[in-house]
Amino acid sequence: MNAQARLELIAGLLAAIEAGDVERVRSFYAPDARIWHNFDDREQTVDENLATLTWMCRVLDDRHYDVVRRDPVDNGVMQMHVLRGVVKATGEPFAMPAALVATMSDGHVTRIDEYLDPSAASSLLSTTSRS
Repeated sequence: MNAQARLELIAGLLAAIEAGDVERVRSFYAPDARIWHNFDDREQTVDENLATLTWMCRVLDDRHYDVVRRDPVDNGVMQMHVLRGVVKATGEPFAMPAALVATMSDGHVTRIDEYLDPSAASSLLSTTSRS
């Protein structure tokens, strides 16, 4: 994949998340993709990640990514962003800075390594349940 295709792929993935279209999100992932987060050092499968995104869409309105930086790198994209929205339960604004490195192959995301401070999500966790 060339650099422009990689940038378009990550933009499409994030647009699907913003829209809450979890099945469209699935279409951007390779079936065996893995999603890793720094705060728990655990890899999620695609299905596990989609369950997390479904929960996030249920508790966070007006989701959007303010992209601070997005650069193509070997076989992927590096991005810094702030996920913003409104906590449904309280109406409070939400902001969580993060950085990710997405690895891509054959038009799909094969891996995401995401770095964030989970304490930023405390407003979501304290007012909602993941069940």
